[in-house]
Amino acid sequence: MADHVDRVVAQWAAERPDLDVSPMEVLGRLKRLYRLVDGELNRTFGEHGLDAASFDVLATLRRSGPPYRLTPTGLMQSAMVTSGAITQRLDRLEARGLVTRTQSDQDGRSRVVGLTPEGHALIDRALPDHLATERRLLAGLDEARTAALVDAMRAMLAALGDSPEQR
Repeated sequence: MADHVDRVVAQWAAERPDLDVSPMEVLGRLKRLYRLVDGELNRTFGEHGLDAASFDVLATLRRSGPPYRLTPTGLMQSAMVTSGAITQRLDRLEARGLVTRTQSDQDGRSRVVGLTPEGHALIDRALPDHLATERRLLAGLDEARTAALVDAMRAMLAALGDSPEQR
């Protein structure tokens, strides 16, 4: 079964047979998959009045366990974004009443971000739909292919320097 990437690779093979374009077979498909997957996930987030960035913050706080609070730095590291980006996300979520920023009990100079009851309820409603979307997106793969894909992606991430400490 040929796809768009196969056609691109074949065209390059005809035009530049001196080049090994085989990396395009993986990376071209990753890019195409990203666009398709991102669109579907964003549609699900939108059904809950969220975007990917907001979902990420709320989910990170929720999975952190009680009392569902983290420092902005902890959130920033989990989301792997700049401090300016996390500040913008937090500003929007705080304005919607989904998170609070309060002074730390341990260090009066630092702040802590926490889920409000509304934020907690929203992420608990959105998460099952998000997981259903992810399951639907992976439905074309059986267990063995899914496991092989997970292993291959984990190996690629490690080879590119994505250590567990960065996740």
